Amino acid sequence: MKKSLLFLSLIVMSVSEACLAQSGQASNVFNADTAHVSPYNLSGAKYPRIEADSRVTFRFNAPNAQKVQVSIVNVPFDMVKGNDGVWTYTSEPQDKGYHNYWMIVDGVIVVDPATNAFMGYGHMCNGFEIPDPDGSFYQIKDVPHGNVLIENYYSKVAKSWRHIFIYTPPEYEKNTSTRYPVLYLQHGGGEDERVWIEMGRTNLILDNLIAEGKVKPFIVIMETSAVGPAMPMPPRTGTPVSDAPVTGAPPAAAPGAAPRPRFSTESYANVMLNDMIPWVDSNFRTLADQAHRAMSGLSMGGMYTKSITLAHLDKFAYIGLFSGGSIAPTEITDKSKVKLVFMSYGSREPGSNGVKNAADVLQQAGIKSASYVSPLTAHEWQSWRRSLREFAQLLFNN
Repeated sequence: MKKSLLFLSLIVMSVSEACLAQSGQASNVFNADTAHVSPYNLSGAKYPRIEADSRVTFRFNAPNAQKVQVSIVNVPFDMVKGNDGVWTYTSEPQDKGYHNYWMIVDGVIVVDPATNAFMGYGHMCNGFEIPDPDGSFYQIKDVPHGNVLIENYYSKVAKSWRHIFIYTPPEYEKNTSTRYPVLYLQHGGGEDERVWIEMGRTNLILDNLIAEGKVKPFIVIMETSAVGPAMPMPPRTGTPVSDAPVTGAPPAAAPGAAPRPRFSTESYANVMLNDMIPWVDSNFRTLADQAHRAMSGLSMGGMYTKSITLAHLDKFAYIGLFSGGSIAPTEITDKSKVKLVFMSYGSREPGSNGVKNAADVLQQAGIKSASYVSPLTAHEWQSWRRSLREFAQLLFNN
């Protein structure tokens, strides 16, 4: 029997808040207007604390440090040292949803030991979550849950073992004769195969949509697009994530971050087409044809999606770009093969102004297209959670 990790998907509703907080997909158990500890805090940790007005209070114990900053989505803010050696800072109100942060102690990136750590910006980060009254679509509910499996396969192209996350929908293990479409879902710059589960909550979003009858069940494949050894990462100053280029390039690296993995759309296309897709189709009950295969990604993952799908329209029928640019009719060599082009942005991203027009132009050219703008969000996970929700409902319907 295939070994699997049931990554949160099988958590029953009786699990305690503390266990959920350590899962990477903490339940939103607090009212949006009530001060509370961050749901990602380790058991007993009182900070970070989410204030009633969506500000966040941070505390960090470093009595011998000369300077401590908290970097919130790659923008550093000076903390104030108390007589007890504890540094504190309370932020401005933060947008709804998940946000990365970390500490910078005398110029060195340090992970806050009171909170879970997640991948971002090319290194491990901490995270906090601002409650969203409309965020029930990504919360764990008493509905049938799919599984998230963690597997390894060998790539002859990369000449190495590859780490891969696979979401299988509810009933996959029971309906053993049923085959399913597949979505290949890509991360952004400085991230890896974990993020669409840990921060994106892909499994919970799809579990809930399936339970509501809003999507046809499908398999999701999540893998890092890095191929080959790491490249040195030049030091760069932090910039707000919302200012990330429209092209889908990764945000600026945090000062002192580890070398950036080597990314190449051509190399990754070779891995996907020659190794990963054949392995997935051989090991899972997929509908292994172009009409039942989709690819999407956020930011840099959108750039990868665009490059790979447009070069291989015989392999992918559905294309999704989340904060990752747009597609023009002239870039599609055979519009008969494309069942859908989906493009989205957060409303605070520069690309949001033109995404509807880009979709309209495709429609006028006879190419089915859809656009989405996430209200009051920037280049961040709340934009991408909402984008996945909208994209999923359009997949594999024709």
